Amino acid sequence: MNIWFNRWFTTVSHYIDMIRENPDQRKFMIYGTHPNKDALYLKNCDFAFIEPDVSGEEYIQFCLEFCKKHKIDIFIPRKENVLISKRLTLFEELGVKVLVCPDAELMETMDNKAAAYQSIEKCAKNGKPLVSIPDYFVVNTVDSFKHAYERLQKKGHTVCIKPVVGEGANGFRVIREENDTIDQLFYHGMSRRIPFQYACEILGQSESFPDLMVLEYLDGPEYSIDCLATEEKLIAAIPRLKGSGRVRELIEHFELIQMAHAFHQEYQLPYVFNIQVKYNGDVPKLLEINPRMSGGMHYSCLSGINMPYLAIKILLGEEIELVKPRFGIRASYIEKEMIIE
Repeated sequence: MNIWFNRWFTTVSHYIDMIRENPDQRKFMIYGTHPNKDALYLKNCDFAFIEPDVSGEEYIQFCLEFCKKHKIDIFIPRKENVLISKRLTLFEELGVKVLVCPDAELMETMDNKAAAYQSIEKCAKNGKPLVSIPDYFVVNTVDSFKHAYERLQKKGHTVCIKPVVGEGANGFRVIREENDTIDQLFYHGMSRRIPFQYACEILGQSESFPDLMVLEYLDGPEYSIDCLATEEKLIAAIPRLKGSGRVRELIEHFELIQMAHAFHQEYQLPYVFNIQVKYNGDVPKLLEINPRMSGGMHYSCLSGINMPYLAIKILLGEEIELVKPRFGIRASYIEKEMIIE
């Protein structure tokens, strides 16, 4: 079978290995594309191609043509996965199985942090609390940013910002009152903390800007919960503690596992998805939901659950046998050089 990964994180190389090393000894040919010819995961593919740096419907046409030309059986998208979900029938007509939530409206909601928060707030109002969310505002002007900042400060919160639509820590900043000191300039590394006045200067460069979340900063432990599921059942939920530095720990955290079950019961996201939370005191609060494989899911697979391959089996409608996950595993990583040809 031919599997295609379009523009992905570099860590997708781990998922390619897991799919190849499946316990059923099934053979796959892996195709990879990226606009950057030096994207390292391309070296781990059987066939690698440069994809055009386009978006929207133009990108969908590229995807359809690529699937048809290379006889792709399974498409595992990251780039434009929301739009691909909206166009699933076009891929189905080519006989291509796509590892993406088939509910396009749900995909769009989960891809938008503000919409996801509002959906969860609605569940709570209807008597189905799923997870606590931080105090937040959505702004798109510098004046509304200032107002939101002041209101959160009055509640005693440290304030942070992040784009409504985005991945990872892109655009995330913690706002502070004071400017950088000489000591910070000389003896501290790059920081995601910026002075309030500087943030105002940046945001004031235009009359409006894309929706931005202004919210309470959570300074407790951070967990990423990688989940494997069919639409009917959550099969596995692996809480992964982000420790100091590069250390990650798989913890059998019953509160977070139950949260993942309640979340899936409400939304029925299939295949693989990820819930990120951070604690404020004893309360876990939602950071974001990723309706796809997370960039760090390979840590969770140290539990003994081959999530990428099992997700493919679910996509193909096959039965899966699941072993009990192993917890208590602490892991980190070292960087390794690769020669680019």
